[in-house]
Amino acid sequence: MNTGIEFAEKLSKAYSETCKPLCHELNIPQTAFDILLFLANNPEYKTARDIVEIRKIKANLVSVNVDKLVNEGYLERKSVEGDRRKVNLICTEKSKEIIQEGQKLQQSFVEKLFEGMDEDTRKALQKGMAHMEANIEKMLEEKN
Repeated sequence: MNTGIEFAEKLSKAYSETCKPLCHELNIPQTAFDILLFLANNPEYKTARDIVEIRKIKANLVSVNVDKLVNEGYLERKSVEGDRRKVNLICTEKSKEIIQEGQKLQQSFVEKLFEGMDEDTRKALQKGMAHMEANIEKMLEEKN
């Protein structure tokens, strides 16, 4: 049996491979695609720093891809009132098609993960994952 780390790596690789054809079709780098979906799926996070800290994408990659997304009209930068150093990233109307296609892809990916799994097993797995997520949060809090 694989360790949890190996499973997480395989999951990440499978997701990345699933995204490649859509990114190619949409003519968007996968990192830029990931940034758009992260911002759309997590409205509580709005800054490049959030992307770096939460998604663990290197700062220079975030910077290059955010610039590309802004230049191509998929994102807007909006200054945060009262903090001249902080800039929120806002998905534009132009980004909606990419986001919708990406969210469909994500939903399909999750459905494939659970394919052939009975409802009781699925519910047990989801319960176990929620418990592990709570444990991860505790571990992260203990680190800080």
